[in-house]
Parts: sequence; C-alpha cells; structure tokens
Amino acid sequence: MFKQFTIADKLLLGAAILSLIFAEITFFQGDKLGAIFVGLWVPSILAFGIYLRLIKSKKK
Repeated sequence: MFKQFTIADKLLLGAAILSLIFAEITFFQGDKLGAIFVGLWVPSILAFGIYLRLIKSKKK
C-alpha cells in the first residue's frame, strides 16, 4: 500500500499524524484552545498533500 506513496506523501502524512498527536497532548495538558488551533492543522496538511497529488497527475 505504501509503495505508491512518494517521499513527499510520506512526509506530509507524518506531519499530519504528528500534528494530531501534539494536539491531543496539548489538550490533555489543559490548553484546549491551543489544542484546537494545532488540531486544525491536520486537515490543512492533508489538503495540501491532495493538492500536490492533483498537480502531479495533471502534468502526466
């Protein structure tokens, strides 16, 4: 499954997962607004990855 992912795809997926984990840690430490702010990065990072994939597929 991961064979069709490029290095950029793996990095963006890793960044999204790390952002989610960081948001959860921040939430359980009591900073709920900071956790929400960081948690909103996850869909933005994934959307950027989808955008890069679309650009790459249009060039082919």
